[in-house]
Amino acid sequence: MSHDNVADTLNQMMNALKAGKTQVIIKHHSKLLLGVLALAQLKKYIKHYELKDTELIIFFDKLNGCKAIKPRTVVKATDLNRYALRYLPAKELGIVVVSTPAGLMTHHTAQEKRKGGCLLAYFY
Repeated sequence: MSHDNVADTLNQMMNALKAGKTQVIIKHHSKLLLGVLALAQLKKYIKHYELKDTELIIFFDKLNGCKAIKPRTVVKATDLNRYALRYLPAKELGIVVVSTPAGLMTHHTAQEKRKGGCLLAYFY
């Protein structure tokens, strides 16, 4: 087990998706992971997630792919579009999750608010 809950969870989600499953059960989670999943749920990439005792159950919706961005790169607000084009398969397809001083947000919201930050993950 590594120390990056976000990367581990997104890898487990992709493995379950490739195996044809509609949900995945995660044993270790963090507040950062819950924030990333909340953005994915807001943009309809996952249906919902539930916390039961110590387990996190994630149900998929229209998820095609997701991955953590390693190494976590700090970018300026003016460079967000360039990095989004690097990680996403098409211009208007998917989101990049950015950790800014104002909290977690998608790259679209960060560009509107002119906030730079650390790139965490992407969903499409």
